[in-house]
Amino acid sequence: MPLSATRFTTKSSKRSQQFSRTVESNLKMATATETRTITVAHSPDSDDAFMFYGLATNKLDTGGLRFEHVLKDIQTLNEEARRGTYDVTAISFHAYAYIADKYALLPHGASIGDNYGPIVVAREAHSAEDLSNLKVAVPGTLTSAFLALKIFNPSFEYEVVPFDQIIAAVQGGQADAGLLIHEGQLFYKNLGLHKVIDLGEWWHDRTNLPLPMGGNAIKRELGEDLMRKVSGYLHESIRYSLEHREDALKYAMQFARDMDTRLADRFVAMWVNDLTLDYTERGREAVRRLLNEGYERGIIPNRVEVEFVG
Repeated sequence: MPLSATRFTTKSSKRSQQFSRTVESNLKMATATETRTITVAHSPDSDDAFMFYGLATNKLDTGGLRFEHVLKDIQTLNEEARRGTYDVTAISFHAYAYIADKYALLPHGASIGDNYGPIVVAREAHSAEDLSNLKVAVPGTLTSAFLALKIFNPSFEYEVVPFDQIIAAVQGGQADAGLLIHEGQLFYKNLGLHKVIDLGEWWHDRTNLPLPMGGNAIKRELGEDLMRKVSGYLHESIRYSLEHREDALKYAMQFARDMDTRLADRFVAMWVNDLTLDYTERGREAVRRLLNEGYERGIIPNRVEVEFVG
């Protein structure tokens, strides 16, 4: 073979190898860009764990999306949402008033009590009219339970206490009463405590609407297409959990804070139901009504435009 031909073949081979390496590198980069991580923040509670069972245990094919779960208490999540920390986050509806510019509400994933809700309990028997004379331990000023209680009575004294320490605060005399937003709603009587008011019952009597506590919000900067895609997977996770209730409940039990299976099942059923899968217009109206009343009574500083994805 002529020397010139040999040189040509060698150069051609080197170019071919370089091209192959470039193609391989580009394919790796393309694969990397196809996988998008979505941060999903929610509380370490049995009802939220039940809701996200399908996603958290990789039961669903999410294509090019990877979901990273972050667990924090609801008051912390409300505060983080104001900073826009997570792509998707559980929030109190009260907190939505302060993040509506950054987040839209997903049309599923809500905790809504129909004729039941947060309960104020006390060591001694009191009527609801006594609240102005009681110091109440509350789980956070951005919670929907706090907003509902302020709508009911704007002039009570309060102290913020972590939600899972409120019963102990009441029993120990740190507060006269406590606003319960979680499983303590089911067993406070067994601890010798007395109901002062069930805010869900009060709200239903006034409005004939359910009382919305919390929902899932998604960051607007993701863009409409990705917001809808993520929304679809989260809806599928809730549907999957409801259709595989026994398995989802077993998973959720690790977050049940010493509840037995029967009590955990009852608690989950209260807050993961048909309105969780779809607010319906009645549920959406309940959210609008709660936030409007908060604004009209001067608790929320601005009127809130409630916007759902899709």
